[in-house]
Amino acid sequence: MGFKCGIVGLPNVGKSTLFNALTQTAAAQAANYPFCTIEPNVGEVGVPDSRLDDLAKIASSKEIIPTRLTFVDIAGLVRGASKGEGLGNQFLANIREVDAIAHVVRCFTDGDVTHVEGKVDPAADIETIETELMLADLDSLEKRVVALEKKAKTADKEAKEMLDLVQRSLPLLREGKPARLVERKADEEKLFQSLGLMTAKPVLYVCNVDEADADKGNSYSDAVMARAKEEGAKAVVVSAKIESEIAVMPPADQADFLEAVGLAEPGLNRVIRAGYELLGLITYFTVGPKEARAWTIEKGTRAPAAAGVIHSDFEKGFIRAETIAFSDYTALKGEGGARDAGKLRLEGKEYVVQDGDVLHFRFAN
Repeated sequence: MGFKCGIVGLPNVGKSTLFNALTQTAAAQAANYPFCTIEPNVGEVGVPDSRLDDLAKIASSKEIIPTRLTFVDIAGLVRGASKGEGLGNQFLANIREVDAIAHVVRCFTDGDVTHVEGKVDPAADIETIETELMLADLDSLEKRVVALEKKAKTADKEAKEMLDLVQRSLPLLREGKPARLVERKADEEKLFQSLGLMTAKPVLYVCNVDEADADKGNSYSDAVMARAKEEGAKAVVVSAKIESEIAVMPPADQADFLEAVGLAEPGLNRVIRAGYELLGLITYFTVGPKEARAWTIEKGTRAPAAAGVIHSDFEKGFIRAETIAFSDYTALKGEGGARDAGKLRLEGKEYVVQDGDVLHFRFAN
């Protein structure tokens, strides 16, 4: 199960610096957080999770395998991208393929780094990209309406439902509002996502600040944070420059450096975790002497489907899931202690897996 988070932004906002720091960090910490280059601009990073280390210590696991998230460094966008300006067509095609957007916003001033619009204005930068995506979505839907209307007249149920979603989306886009604001029922979500609308994707704003503001942000990032709150989006503050320095440091030196700049952990950890949460993902664990491993599922996933993430045979032959909450596993020092205390539960097919569950699946061959 792969989940992709696309890194977007105007030129010279620190987008590629952030992506490069992600890849370098992953390479430097390969023992715990594996990274692999799929294409020059695509990388998988391990999701930092201290719970996994705690479980591994208790179980004396020989190997620690985190769950992963894919980041895609997407070509810089310029005004007019929806009409093919710059690398617009490539940019838009790549965005359609990702599940969420990490929008890097310039929140620093630097006379040596030219701003494509001539001044630092995070709100205007966000509007530029949002506008281009809305225009592209609007164009896409308007081209489909006539064909959908014809198909809907033939009593095609799916065409009727899709046409209804399109007709709900168009007025918003024409008003300059993103498609993610379309009101829809849970059972319409899958069909809505099949429209491939870029402004329907969840957004994480990454406020790129200078080194002096890495710990608390600044007035620029405060404005972006306020906007994110209004939109129901997420936002994090990082200094891409600092992250690129940390990424190439020996692990032994990183803690001292972070303390010196007032950070409890690398900003990239927050970016990765926020991206993970943005996609509505949670983690469950499998633990044993061989390995402690984290697995990714979507919130609301039932036990058989969660088992299927490991292997399709686990889902097909699912019988029960031996389940221990993370807090019980750690407090009672492992499976034995949890079993003795009555904290190991046998859950069936209807059980909705919770974040942090430690699971062992029983299945029929």
